[in-house]
Amino acid sequence: MSSYRPERVGEQLHKEISRLLTHGIKDPRVALVTVTGVTLTRDLSSAKVFYNVTDEASERKDAERGLKSAAPFIRRELGKVMRLRFVPQIRFEYDSSIAYGQKIDELLHQVRDDLTDDPEDS
Repeated sequence: MSSYRPERVGEQLHKEISRLLTHGIKDPRVALVTVTGVTLTRDLSSAKVFYNVTDEASERKDAERGLKSAAPFIRRELGKVMRLRFVPQIRFEYDSSIAYGQKIDELLHQVRDDLTDDPEDS
């Protein structure tokens, strides 16, 4: 029998971690971080928090270090806010799907422009 509890807890973790990153953490390295998703294991023991950074090249390494150092604080604050017996271990992972989607979008625009510029196909 499948349960939707991991999804519901993941949504709540997403909201609370996003709130903590914008209002609770004063570290400037995590100021431009956006949480894009949270996945939990079935037993709710560990959570992968996917994030993205607005400035890819220069800010990504700093944000990674800032999130790694803020993870114990975030877990402690989640324990205060959420009503869980055990707060899951948090692991931050960079979400490259947005950059991948932008690359595909650029390629599609390029193909469309090539098709409209080619007079032989008409």
